[in-house]
Amino acid sequence: MEPQPPPDSMFWEGKSSKDGAVYQRTCMNGPGGTPVNDTFVADTPAGAAPVDPAVVAQEAVAKMKLAGPEIVSPRAAGSYIVGVPMWMWVNKGPTTYGPNSASATAGGVTVTATAKVTKIVWRMGDGATVTCNGPGTTYTAAYGKQESPTCGHTYSRTSAAQNGGKYAVAATSTWAIDWQVNGGGVNGQFTETRQSQTQVGIGELQVVR
Repeated sequence: MEPQPPPDSMFWEGKSSKDGAVYQRTCMNGPGGTPVNDTFVADTPAGAAPVDPAVVAQEAVAKMKLAGPEIVSPRAAGSYIVGVPMWMWVNKGPTTYGPNSASATAGGVTVTATAKVTKIVWRMGDGATVTCNGPGTTYTAAYGKQESPTCGHTYSRTSAAQNGGKYAVAATSTWAIDWQVNGGGVNGQFTETRQSQTQVGIGELQVVR
């Protein structure tokens, strides 16, 4: 049958539709008679392993080419000061934040997967870790020196002692991926992570009197 019914939706002689393929056989009831339909479940052919839809979902995700966060702030070329709140945010692109969708087919099973970022964990290079449940808030001059309402960090010491005079910053995004078999009731979810890196130079504000 095309498409195949969902697993456990049909039973025949002690077997269910999760045990093998479902077939519909049409026979003629005698010469010139009316067609008679017979639906039954047949065992999976020897040597043919059943298709795991979760594996097909992974193939769909591979098509999306998901990447780490597209970091807008902090910028590697930026100039930042000890004690002044830093605002962190990323761009929301389909491959760097989502949502993103793709489908894949294997062994007659087609799965559609949808992926989106649920959180970004920032490792700031000074021992601090900041978890942000969104892309962050874009800074404008109107905010002055206040802290970011969604995603920020304040350095307490300069980066002068670090390699290259800068802190190494890593932003790791967690992608939540929902998948579903097309035409069936089978679905699931899993997560994947992607990482981007940048560097941040933190200096001190010198006051001359």
